[in-house]
Amino acid sequence: MKGIVLAGGSGTRLHPLTHAVSKQMLPVYNKPMIYYPLSALMLGGIRDILVISSPSHVSMFQDLLGDGSRLGLNIEYAEQPLANGIAEAFLIGAEYIGNDSVALVLGDNIFHGPGFGRLLNKEMSEVDGCVLFGYPVSDPERYGIGEVDEQGNLVSLEEKPVAPRSNLALTGLYLYDNAVVDIAKNIRPSARGELEITDVNQVYLERGQAKLINLGRGFAWLDTGTYDSLLQASQYVQVLEQRQGVRIACLEEIAFRMGFIDAEACYALGSQLQRTDYGKYLMEIAGRD
Repeated sequence: MKGIVLAGGSGTRLHPLTHAVSKQMLPVYNKPMIYYPLSALMLGGIRDILVISSPSHVSMFQDLLGDGSRLGLNIEYAEQPLANGIAEAFLIGAEYIGNDSVALVLGDNIFHGPGFGRLLNKEMSEVDGCVLFGYPVSDPERYGIGEVDEQGNLVSLEEKPVAPRSNLALTGLYLYDNAVVDIAKNIRPSARGELEITDVNQVYLERGQAKLINLGRGFAWLDTGTYDSLLQASQYVQVLEQRQGVRIACLEEIAFRMGFIDAEACYALGSQLQRTDYGKYLMEIAGRD
């Protein structure tokens, strides 16, 4: 399975913070925002990743992540000149995806919860159609919503409904089989001129190939698209890391735990940052193991 991080857009809701920098480069506590969606792909075992961003921002991610080899990854880059919708990622990345299945994650989404890596590994290994991830919210009218029946089967999708039939918001993480490329090529722009991911998902639903997983209680899904949500995400990460003594979305640690790099490489990455608590943490876990 290939992975795509869609880190485009102009971040207008975060101006003036994003006048000169990509939203996904902003800090969420002690890491760039893009570390968090990248960590989700890595936890699922994905090592081949395409980062899509606007032409003026691609070089920032290249400077930050390089080709991914230091983390045992293969990272490539592509440009999205205009914000033409989430589903455009499959057109931009069609050649990259090739004949593989694909996981798409939005660059401003944060996922954290027990057993998340195991869940992703299971779902990514057996994608047949599309797999969506739902999260219960108190204001479902602000989101794309998935409705399930008593057996947990997905029965309808709605985009920002006035009268929601469910409180399960669709998160910014999507798993698809290879048919998604052709589906994306055949959908038409919506009234706002974008290729909507909901239209892609609707095709799978009509084919009986759409599945919704409720992430449920005890899990955290955060969207960092506003001042308040960005601050709340930073506070969430800060509290957990300081209380538990672990790191959330620490790419070097995940690469080590997943077997992408060995202890020596992890220690070396930590030593480059040894004046920070982040670097000391990496050196400690690598030395301990």
